[in-house]
Amino acid sequence: MKLLHISDLHIGKRVNAFSMLEDQKYILQQILAIANEQQVDGVMIAGDIYDKSVPSAEAVQVFDWFLTELADQKKQVYAVSGNHDSAERIAFGAQLMRDRGVFVSPVYHGDTIKFTMKDFYGELCIYLLPFIKPAVVRHVLEGVPDMKDKPMPESYHDAVKLVVERMDVDSQKRNILIAHQFVTGAGRCDSEVSVGGVDNVDADVFDAFDYVALGHIHSPQSMKRETVRYCGTPLKYSFSEAEQEKSVTVVELKEKGNITLSTVPLVPLHDMRKIRGTYLEVTAKSFYQNTDAEDYVQITLTDEEDIPDGLQKLRIIYPNLMRLEYDNSRMRQNRVIEQSEEMEQKSELELFAEFYELQNNQKMSAEQTTFVARLIEECIQTI
Repeated sequence: MKLLHISDLHIGKRVNAFSMLEDQKYILQQILAIANEQQVDGVMIAGDIYDKSVPSAEAVQVFDWFLTELADQKKQVYAVSGNHDSAERIAFGAQLMRDRGVFVSPVYHGDTIKFTMKDFYGELCIYLLPFIKPAVVRHVLEGVPDMKDKPMPESYHDAVKLVVERMDVDSQKRNILIAHQFVTGAGRCDSEVSVGGVDNVDADVFDAFDYVALGHIHSPQSMKRETVRYCGTPLKYSFSEAEQEKSVTVVELKEKGNITLSTVPLVPLHDMRKIRGTYLEVTAKSFYQNTDAEDYVQITLTDEEDIPDGLQKLRIIYPNLMRLEYDNSRMRQNRVIEQSEEMEQKSELELFAEFYELQNNQKMSAEQTTFVARLIEECIQTI
């Protein structure tokens, strides 16, 4: 059995006010060609299909076209919703699409949906787990009879662990999980949403599965073992990803325990890269003539003085210039002064409140604020 693992399409995304829709159509067409060339049996989509929970009409049309093309190729599709998606919207029409070989995760309701494929080596079980939060799991399972008097999960790790335990995975068969969560230790990029570390899930919770097709992290990487893997985004969505080579992951499963992974590189319509130098350097024909000037670029000018109308002038050569920055002694000094002044203007309580919100993705309650204020006051009195 050969499957293609993709994730985090973010269809409809805008980067620095630039629409990525044409780039996304281009790369999805490339993925269709790879699926055909590799003769895969199915495609796994591990969440964040859209960039917004209420996607634009154009974004929906692009995904509809992509699914239709895969179905016409007789490729089975297994998709889950991510944190950017609306689980309800992604699940719309799921029953109808099954007849075309498109299988989509429903909203989590206490049980995880499973589908079975068969080949020469027997059954392959594919579990679809949409992005879940502890609050969702608690809400769903509180009224379930077999959960009576059992502790409800408070953390993401405990929530996913409980959900996996309830799957009753047959260890004698080959098992795949498609999920969209943040596994502890994964390297993030600027284009990813972080909730201050509270969304961590340890890789150990996935030990029952032969392969875990993960989404959520934009950089391709494996966690704990080679077969717990993020395939990464098909496109670069931030300049922190400029040096990455995007790819799709091909998973070939033979008998249980025999899994081969390979990657196929993706070539974007427009690359995303960083340029650095003085204005005269980056506008010299010898500097850009052997490059694709229509790439998405971030230019950092090292001139000590700002260039009047620099953005517009540079876009004559680099029409897809997304960001213009300066790095010189004046700007470095300004950044230090601004940060220092901003910190000095805030009280100890305000600074602690900002730190708490950053770590926990929520503001302190009134009770917590009162408690911390009292502690700070006591500390100041002892100085």
